[in-house]
Amino acid sequence: MRPTLQHDADADAIYIRLNDLPYAFGEDIDHARRIDYASDGQPIGIEVLCVSKGIDTHGLPHQDAITRLAEEHSFKVFA
Repeated sequence: MRPTLQHDADADAIYIRLNDLPYAFGEDIDHARRIDYASDGQPIGIEVLCVSKGIDTHGLPHQDAITRLAEEHSFKVFA
């Protein structure tokens, strides 16, 4: 599955879906980023808040693919 991006302009947030595995748990990376995981520990999605200011992809799983996807949707990216 190619990662997909959903943007909620009202919440100033995006969710990047990495695969179709079911959600098991999540981990906050910082105040603006959260990674969701499957039961086997594989990352399944990433929530990013305050995206109108830009997206920090540093330290995220699949960083290169996420950077490309965000840029395709015209978001400013900090890597």
